[in-house]
Amino acid sequence: MVTQRVLIASVVAIGLALAIPAGFAWAANSGGSSGSSGSSSGGSSSSDGSSSSSAASKYKMASAKVDAGKYDAAIDILEDIVDDNPKNADAWNLMGYSYRKKGDLNEALGYYERALKLKPNHVGANEYMGELFLEMKNLPKAEERLAVLTQACNGCEEQKELEEKIADFKKNNG
Repeated sequence: MVTQRVLIASVVAIGLALAIPAGFAWAANSGGSSGSSGSSSGGSSSSDGSSSSSAASKYKMASAKVDAGKYDAAIDILEDIVDDNPKNADAWNLMGYSYRKKGDLNEALGYYERALKLKPNHVGANEYMGELFLEMKNLPKAEERLAVLTQACNGCEEQKELEEKIADFKKNNG
C-alpha cells in the first residue's frame, strides 16, 4: 500500500537525516514523498528553533495515525508540524492525503498545492494530487501530474501507481 511505503521511506529518510552531520548540504532534488523536512541532524535546533528530532518524531506519529486510518488525529499532529515549520512539504502532503481520505477533496487540494509550491517535484504530492484529480473526475489534470512525475522520477513507484490508476480510470469511465 502506498501509505506503508510512504511511512517506510519517511522513516528511512528521517534516519538518514539524523545521521547526516549538521551543515551537510543534501543534494538530492527528487522531491520524494519521503525525505528531509528541512531540519538539521540529531537533536539540534533548526533555524526556526524547533527540534529536528521532535519534528521527526511527530511526523512518524502522524504517519502511524494515517496508517491506522485516524486521519483527524494525524491532522492535529501535522498542524503542529507545519506551525513549527511551514516549509515542510512532506507534512503538507500528508495533511492533503489525510483530508482526501476523509472525503474533503477541496481541502486536500489546497494542502497538495502548498506542498508543491514548496517542492514542485515532490513525487508523493504529485502522485496523490493526480489521484485526487481522478476522484474529482478530472483526467487532464491527473495526466498533468503524471507528466510531472515522469520528469521528476522517470519510472519511480509513484509514477507507476498513478499510471495504473489513470489506466483504470480510462477503462472504467470510457
